[in-house]
Amino acid sequence: MANVVNLEETPGKVVGRSQADADSFAAYRKIVAMADLLRPRSPYPRGVFRFKTHEEAHQWKMKHMIQAAR
Repeated sequence: MANVVNLEETPGKVVGRSQADADSFAAYRKIVAMADLLRPRSPYPRGVFRFKTHEEAHQWKMKHMIQAAR
């Protein structure tokens, strides 16, 4: 028995396609913003820093940790 396909007929359903509306896009942006806030970040600025003493490095480290905690 051969399958017969009518080419003039429009299919009733299409699997795997959806139309995104403005509400779902706004919800997506809200989720991305929330995830960005929850992402762990380093309290230190990027780059290489040189210190003359361990005490100076410790003060710098504490300064940035306190600023990050605010």
